[in-house]
Amino acid sequence: MTAAEIAGKVRAKQLSATEVAEAALERMDAFEPHIHAFSAPGHEVARAAAKAVDAKIAAGEDPGPLAGVPVGIKDLVATKDLVTAMGSHVYRDFTPEEDDIVVARLREAGALVIGKTNVPEFGYSGVGHNPVFETTRNPWNLDMTPGGSSAGSGASVACGVSPFAIGSDGGGSIRIPSAHCGLYGIKASMGRVPLYPGCRDARYPGVSSWETLEHIGPMSRTVEDSALMLSVISGPDPRDRHTIPMEFDWLEALKREFKGKRIAYSEDYGYAAVDPRVREIVRAAAKVFESDLGCTVEEADPGWEDPFGAFWGLVAADSDLAGMRAWLPEHAHHMSPHLVDFLQKPFTAEDLTNANIARKALVTRMAHFMQDYDLLLTPTLAVPPFPVGMQGPEKTEGRITHPTAWLSFTLPINMTGQPAATVPAGWTDDGLPVGLHIVGRHLDDPTVLAASAAFEAARPWKDKWPALVSEVMG
Repeated sequence: MTAAEIAGKVRAKQLSATEVAEAALERMDAFEPHIHAFSAPGHEVARAAAKAVDAKIAAGEDPGPLAGVPVGIKDLVATKDLVTAMGSHVYRDFTPEEDDIVVARLREAGALVIGKTNVPEFGYSGVGHNPVFETTRNPWNLDMTPGGSSAGSGASVACGVSPFAIGSDGGGSIRIPSAHCGLYGIKASMGRVPLYPGCRDARYPGVSSWETLEHIGPMSRTVEDSALMLSVISGPDPRDRHTIPMEFDWLEALKREFKGKRIAYSEDYGYAAVDPRVREIVRAAAKVFESDLGCTVEEADPGWEDPFGAFWGLVAADSDLAGMRAWLPEHAHHMSPHLVDFLQKPFTAEDLTNANIARKALVTRMAHFMQDYDLLLTPTLAVPPFPVGMQGPEKTEGRITHPTAWLSFTLPINMTGQPAATVPAGWTDDGLPVGLHIVGRHLDDPTVLAASAAFEAARPWKDKWPALVSEVMG
């Protein structure tokens, strides 16, 4: 069932929250030996939450809009009753003293936290392995990566362990695993969803990273479920200086008229190497907006140069380099090699200020480009899922590429802070998911949601499941 269906049945007393919790935990236990999605399962936490929801209903109290809905929480997002290790030996036994704002809001709305979902170390990667826990696997093919950094959230939702999960997105980390796992994922505009203590608590190196790039949001099987979660977790909070007021209703946005929009389609931003299978599938998906949804679609590139180097300069500027570098003498031997390399890079002041200047130029260029279009469509990722154990392909479309070049489409949209979603565009001949990236104008989340819902209605995906699901559940 979807999150909306579960909440409706629990509120109507057709199901108890305890029944839902036990079903979710049973499913988690069945899939964990295959996908390794959870770094900290939360069986007792979920059961206690379910009991509290059932007690509220029995007393005639309002249990909240997410009554009895199971949810996984990414292991970069703080939970006061579950270990938040962030894929690092440094924090392997760390339990935060308070919930992240979004976790507190989910709990208050009646959601059942069923556990923490696996991540690469501190989220500094687009794939799903770290030095502490088992590598997360893609349910569509267990030899392949589910993407990251919200790896466990993607894998678990793709198997129906919960109808949705919390992801975070500093360079694509909601959209990447959503695309690789055949899900819907949305990064709302910068400031729509508050972050704290994640990215904000200066006491904890690694935790306090990504402040000007990070977003928290939903990964789900349906667009409606993501809108439902956003209706609970969004809204300003004084602990996050980036948060902004809400001026629309997320669920009502799904119903907005979408016909007649003018849409840009860029297959490669003018510079990215893109797998031919991705080009073909995403091109066909983009045509749906014209053939089925009554929009005008034009091929157009935003016109910027590859901002890859500037992006990592921004990550460095957001990181506590002094605090994280102080770990290296003791912990480097069991840290992720790519993270050690990043921390050892001798960044100069000019590297960091140049990155910020490049972001300003990118934001300005995108603002001018989007004056002519309501949306920008691209592939979400340059390649389909690839084997676990890699940071990314060394060659794409016959070109030698950097191991993270497959993230070319997501990184720039974290630099601009615009709303962006990924929808399942289709599947390759060997059954691997491919995502279509939907980017909106500055602060225009409603149009991204309306476009997502319209595409979902035209090309539904909810009932398509990995073969692993029937193999495990029968």
